[in-house]
Amino acid sequence: MKVLCTGGLGYIGSHTVVEILNRGHEVVVIDDLSNSKIDVVEKIKTITGKDIKFYRNDVCDEAAVEKLFSENPDIFAVIHFAGFKAVGESCREPLKYYRNNIGSTITLLNAMKRHNCKNIVFSSSACVYAPSEVNPIEETFALCPSNPYGQTKLINEQLLQDFQAANPEFNVTLLRYFNPIGAHESGLLGEDPNGIPNNLMPYICKVATGELDHLNVFGDDYDTKDGTGVRDYIHVVDLANGHMKALEQMINNEKLGVKIYNLGTGTGYSVLDIVNTFNKVNGNLVKYQITDRRPGDLAEYYGSPKKAEAELGFKTTKTLEDMCKSSYEYARKNKVIEKELN
Repeated sequence: MKVLCTGGLGYIGSHTVVEILNRGHEVVVIDDLSNSKIDVVEKIKTITGKDIKFYRNDVCDEAAVEKLFSENPDIFAVIHFAGFKAVGESCREPLKYYRNNIGSTITLLNAMKRHNCKNIVFSSSACVYAPSEVNPIEETFALCPSNPYGQTKLINEQLLQDFQAANPEFNVTLLRYFNPIGAHESGLLGEDPNGIPNNLMPYICKVATGELDHLNVFGDDYDTKDGTGVRDYIHVVDLANGHMKALEQMINNEKLGVKIYNLGTGTGYSVLDIVNTFNKVNGNLVKYQITDRRPGDLAEYYGSPKKAEAELGFKTTKTLEDMCKSSYEYARKNKVIEKELN
């Protein structure tokens, strides 16, 4: 089976490419390197011993996408990771996000229809849900994103469902991630954002490697076990395996229609759970300071993976210790490599 991964050199995409290759399938990747690095191609080869076919193009580029499908007429399924993903930037530059994140999906679907490729897995997000005081979050809960990035995910979900309704021979699976963290056990693949990170674990890792002085913890007076915010963190390798489960469902069923699944652990971890576990498994490397709450942050927000467990056979296997240990191992190796290059 041949699978196209758009944005396949990014954080989640690269880990998923590894899992697909390790199961004996072929992978084609298209990525414009706007939020990824070309050396990931070689890292994937080192981990798997297998090559990928790589196209350095923007998925919004109709001619490039057409060329890719023409040169790979046997693509069975597409996993669509490509898209801008910084919440803050999406608030400052909404047009950039709407044009790229939605335009790329339209370009991709037009090419898939022309080339009779009938299966697509979409990289969505738990941020499509409305703020909720009820946990865990289930797939039937109300949808109402709070920022343009989340809106592009929700619009893409609706676009894909409308497309499938008009083209019932197509299969669409929407995967709503919670908070992916961790890195590949090799230490070669992980999350490496540019500049000051927006997400908790990359920020913790930059403190641990000495790039930042301390972690700001936004509020310790929530109605949670230790007063800090609680979220659902999932190891990126477990998340990648969730994509494999979705692909296997498509291989085994010609007529799936539209499927929607949460991918998370179903367990809420607080900010201090993460910090304390990180320090426990890696040494006391992370100092933190309590600061004011951020506007709009919820006390608790975690998902229910029961539907994915029942229909896909999806189950997470990595512990919080695994997430913290692998994250630091990747950050530490990256720091050494950067010093050698400089």
